[in-house]
Amino acid sequence: MDIQTLEEGQFFHIYNRGVNGEDIFKENRNYYYFLQQYFAYCSDVFETYCYALLKNHFHLLVHVKENVVVAKLNGQGTVQLNASKQLSHFFNSYAQSVNRINKRTGSLFESPFKRKLIDDARYLTTVIYYCHYNAQLHGFVNDFKEWEFSSYHSILKKDDTFLAATKVLDWFGGVAAFEAAHKDRYGKEGMEKFLIE
Repeated sequence: MDIQTLEEGQFFHIYNRGVNGEDIFKENRNYYYFLQQYFAYCSDVFETYCYALLKNHFHLLVHVKENVVVAKLNGQGTVQLNASKQLSHFFNSYAQSVNRINKRTGSLFESPFKRKLIDDARYLTTVIYYCHYNAQLHGFVNDFKEWEFSSYHSILKKDDTFLAATKVLDWFGGVAAFEAAHKDRYGKEGMEKFLIE
């Protein structure tokens, strides 16, 4: 299997699901912990443009930062971070916690994680819509704005804590344009062609 490298300076749609379709978020607190661990392990290597967390899978739209060098934990020199390795550390950390709490063993996520290079502006815009609509597309809610575990509302609040919210809003031309662009984006028939997971 040919696994695409997470190239520095590029945008990627990263997504994955639980093994055999198993839920990776067993309870609400898992969603918050996932984001907490993602921030801890991945904020140095990614600018995160949007996300969606959906019971048995997740989606991330990221821009891979270039030449990330950080101090070693022991204070002795520096190390250059690798985006794929940081994601692996993150997935392992999250899975170990879920396994420990739920008295389960083995892999939690399918391997390898899925990634798609985003190489044009239209595709980038489409992935942002897709992430935010994901809960509605999969029938978890009737209106995507009701789903708590996507970046839609954080972007509207211009929350740059670990999201590149300001950059996303600028991409659309401001808050009003961002909201308008999300209205009636998919008709009932159009939803199915965007389903990736």
